[in-house]
Amino acid sequence: MRVASRARWLLLIHQIPPKPAYLRVKIGRHLQRIGAVAIKNSVYVLPATDQAREDFAWVYREIVDGGGEASGCEARFFEGVSDEQIEGLFHAARSADYEALAGDARAVQKALPRRGELSGERRAALEADVARLKKRLAEITSIDFFGATGRESASGLVSGLEARLHEGTGRASPKRPAAMRVEEVRGRVWVTRKGIHVDRIGSAWLVRRFIDPEARFKFVISKGYTPEPGELRFDMFEAEFTHEGDHCTFEVLMGRFGLDDPALRAIAEIIHDIDLKDAKFARPETAGVERVINGLSIARRSDEERLTFGAALFDDLYAAFARKPD
Repeated sequence: MRVASRARWLLLIHQIPPKPAYLRVKIGRHLQRIGAVAIKNSVYVLPATDQAREDFAWVYREIVDGGGEASGCEARFFEGVSDEQIEGLFHAARSADYEALAGDARAVQKALPRRGELSGERRAALEADVARLKKRLAEITSIDFFGATGRESASGLVSGLEARLHEGTGRASPKRPAAMRVEEVRGRVWVTRKGIHVDRIGSAWLVRRFIDPEARFKFVISKGYTPEPGELRFDMFEAEFTHEGDHCTFEVLMGRFGLDDPALRAIAEIIHDIDLKDAKFARPETAGVERVINGLSIARRSDEERLTFGAALFDDLYAAFARKPD
């Protein structure tokens, strides 16, 4: 007889009375705060952890105390919806949260003077904004169960604002990593998040083409990952190479290794605008490259395939930009 595997999910199924009207809003906000997503009307899901069980217990109590009905259960899905689809719901929810946070950070950045010391009033306002953004980032991260896209760019923007806050004050600011020589990283394993897209594909191509031709790549679930000796992480949380301020990982790698090449700068601008969605450079090639990368991500499910075909794309782009006009 086959032994059932441990349930991956916890479900909360509720029925909330129409009155008082505020109860439904209150419960909805609580479910959003703990990171639950809806798979059906009034059916919410969380990964099966002790913390999730406790979180759902509090929501259950609020519903019942408000005159509603609720049930909780452990679940494994074998028809109708897959684990991957449920993970996709969590990815979409947290990616939207990160994107909204990044938008707020860019608005704060845009309102700052480009250079020079900040006035006392402006510095106080920035300090409040940075504290608010850091708190929100921590809240999103705590419910990002599967390493959603966007954490690196949001974190980089907030760190950039924090560095701006500390300029000219004598206070310690986030330490900017030193420049490196390619000889320092030869023969290493480069680690990044699974589900690679434009910045990770481009960064891996850059590493293998211009930094270490023998580089090996490892694709992992980033949340809770502990690097092994000799590994270098890129475009993931707490990585050695990831977003800094409003620079994507590709741009950071170029800067750290001193890769001053007009053709690479053109590719960096395209990757920046696709990854950060801010149209900073607005190159005419960007829309076409984004369309190809999106199609590649749909057609190629494995990260190894995405890297192989993506590298061919960037090889051709580099050749086009490096070609001297006739």
